[in-house]
Order: sequence, then structure tokens, then C-alpha cells
Amino acid sequence: MKFIHTFPVKSAVFCALAMLAGSIVLSAEAFAAPAQPQAAGATVAEVSALDTQRLETLRRQVDKINRESLQAQATQWGLTPEDYQHYQQLMNGPRGIQSPGLDPLSTLGIEAKTPAERRRFAELWVKQEAARTEKELNFQREVSAAWKRLYPDSLPVNMGKTAGIAHDSGGRLALFVRQKDCKTCDARLQAVLADNRPVDIYLVDSAGNDNTLRAWAKAHNIPADRVRSRQITLNHDGGRWMRFGDGLMPVVLQQGKEGWRIAAF
Repeated sequence: MKFIHTFPVKSAVFCALAMLAGSIVLSAEAFAAPAQPQAAGATVAEVSALDTQRLETLRRQVDKINRESLQAQATQWGLTPEDYQHYQQLMNGPRGIQSPGLDPLSTLGIEAKTPAERRRFAELWVKQEAARTEKELNFQREVSAAWKRLYPDSLPVNMGKTAGIAHDSGGRLALFVRQKDCKTCDARLQAVLADNRPVDIYLVDSAGNDNTLRAWAKAHNIPADRVRSRQITLNHDGGRWMRFGDGLMPVVLQQGKEGWRIAAF
């Protein structure tokens, strides 16, 4: 009788352990390999072929995503996917250590193997810079207009520095002003002078008259010692404002690696 009473308990425990072991094996298989086909009679070769097909489909999907991503990144810079791949390869080498974060056009131009390649990337770089500068200038015009609307008695500045120089490279400044009908010209002049840095001042409406230029400098208390040391130069405009000033008055240019650019107005 004792045997009869204990047998069902042992059987139940054995069955439970067997089911648990089976579930563990199934879970391990689920993580180890793709699910196997349940159709009766499937051979090992058929299972292997199905797994290979699934892996190939997945590989094609990943390749497609990578190609689309590469194309999108290349298009942003006006490059071909092959160009952008070459840029990535260069940045994974010495150039990436020497110039971390360098943009694709500069990288490809610097590392170009032929004059034609170098010219092509230089032209693309200039087009990109022209578009970027135009957008920044358009926004800065709106900022200056907002200053005049909201704070008409204050000097509008770009970056909150004494001279209001945006993206200051530390290079020499060129200030274009006129003597008539320009209150902001005087304010910008005082800000630049207070910054105590080298500056070339151009009087746009001096008509090439030295006496007019000297009288204007005296009236605006231009420091004579800084003029003698050439830290400040006084100049007739000679058409430079029309070429570089983009019609802004007053306007400050700054000299950088790529030449003169608008820095404040």
C-alpha cells in the first residue's frame, strides 16, 4: 500500500522535471539558432537551405540600409557615395588623428592625388561656404533689424564681445564707416577702438580727400600713437566697401585663412 500511495507523487515530480528540462532546451535552441520548420518530413538539407535564405535576405536588407545612408551623407556635401567612402577611409587613418572632425570636402581636397581632384573639391567647398555664409548673413540681418526695433538706442552685436565679432579668428579687422547720416557708425567705431586690436578704418565717403579723412579722425579722437604704430590705419575706401561690404553700413571684416569675411555690422 505504501508503494501505491507514493508512486503518483514520484511520477508527478518526474514529469514536472522532464517538462522543465525540455523548456530549458527549447529556450537555449531559440537563442542559438533560427526557429526550425515544423513541417513533418523536413530534411536537414531543407532546414539548412531555409536558414541560408533567411540570412541572405537579412544581409541584403542591411546592405540596402547602408547604401541609402551613405548616399544621403554624400548628397549633403555634393559628393558621390564613392567619394564619401574614401573620406571615411581617410578619417580612419592618419588624417583622422591629425585633423579630427575635419569636413569631407576639406579632407578630400587636402588628400587629393591630382590637381583636377583638388580643384573639384575646392570648388565644392567654396559653393558650400557661400551657401552657409548667405544663410548666416540672412539671419544676422534679421537679428540686427530686431535690435533696431526692440532696442533702438543700443549697439547691435553678433556674439556679445566688445567689438561684436562673430566667430572671432583673432585676425586683423577692417572697419567701413561713413561720416554722414550714420549714428551706428560712431557706435561701432568706439566698440572696435575699445577692443584695442589692429584695425584698418575705411571712410567710404571721403571722396579721396586726405583733409576730410584727417578731420574725421580728429573729430572721432582716433589715437595718434596707434596710427603711428600702424595698429590703426586710416584709408580712403577706393571701392572696397562695394566689393566686400555686401551693402552693409557700418560693417567689420576680419582677415582669416580664406581672406576677408564679414564679421560684424
